[in-house]
Amino acid sequence: MRNLTILFTLFVLVMQSCSSDIKDSDTTALKQVDSLFRSLYPENEPGAAVLIMKGDSIIFEQGYGIADMDNLTPIDGNIFFNIASVSKQFSAVAIIMLAEEGKLSLDDSVKKWFPNIKADFFNKITIRHLLSHTSGIPDSRDRTDRKFVTTATDVESYSYLENLDKLNFEPGTSYEYMNPTFQLMYTIIEKASGIPFDRFMRERIFSLSGMDESTYFEADKIIPHMSHGYLYDSIANKYNEFDYGEESFFATKADGGLYTSVREFAEWEKALRTDKLISNKSKNEAHTAKINIPDIPYTSYGYGWFIQEKPGFPVKVYHTGDNGGFQIYAGRYPEKKILYLFFSNRNDRDRELTASKLDQIFKTAGWLN
Repeated sequence: MRNLTILFTLFVLVMQSCSSDIKDSDTTALKQVDSLFRSLYPENEPGAAVLIMKGDSIIFEQGYGIADMDNLTPIDGNIFFNIASVSKQFSAVAIIMLAEEGKLSLDDSVKKWFPNIKADFFNKITIRHLLSHTSGIPDSRDRTDRKFVTTATDVESYSYLENLDKLNFEPGTSYEYMNPTFQLMYTIIEKASGIPFDRFMRERIFSLSGMDESTYFEADKIIPHMSHGYLYDSIANKYNEFDYGEESFFATKADGGLYTSVREFAEWEKALRTDKLISNKSKNEAHTAKINIPDIPYTSYGYGWFIQEKPGFPVKVYHTGDNGGFQIYAGRYPEKKILYLFFSNRNDRDRELTASKLDQIFKTAGWLN
């Protein structure tokens, strides 16, 4: 017992030295966070990885449940999830980086980068419209071919645009969340940089951010510490794998193909905070509302991020991600230097309610005052 007491004391001292932003008053909040996620994710089922960074310190990191039901691999902070549409912010930063280098302009038309696209209305759709989901481009991808929807790459996925003959609305006048418009950025990044997409993201984004193992999905690629997405079969009373091969458009990258962990995503947060990748001015522009979202209260969209301006709370910049069994949330309070992540490999939980409960815990703890 004495040895355990000594070890616990040493652990507390190490945590205090590494986490100067955590105070005794935070203990209650973190216990509430742990209790919340334990209630959501039983230990013998697919679950979630949770991380909270306050200031420069990770003050909470915990895994709940199972990453791979075949091998019963437990979830921890190193487990890789498909973060689905949370990937969009990485593509947005790459585009902004190239704009800062003068290799493209956010005011460039789509027609400039895709001269083979026939319709003249692509002359008035700009990269800004693509980034903010205000292009008016419809998602008219052919979903009748099962092989196509499960294996299509970015270029194959947006190929229908070449013969598109109408828009859903005049560019810039409305909001409609659209994956193919971000898939266009795959090719824009390649053309503007002269470097293959994966190599550009590896060398210019991930390596500089300390995301050493983060990678985009490919069918035959070995992904480190990989989790699988799952869907519960109530009749058979079991969890079935629900990711590549079972769900659509898993092989596209610029809009949603990134695999990473909560721990590596925390390194991304640090890179953004320190303006290692793009200037503070450009980052603030990306985090500024471009269009209101009618069906999500207090929420608008910037360039690759949702912006929530909820009464009584500071501005929150966040994104969600859904594909197959993966359900992802990445929220940031830039003014307060708070990041919180919960990456799940099951999609049957109320993510928005969970985020709201976390926000209230943080508010009560005084973190958001």
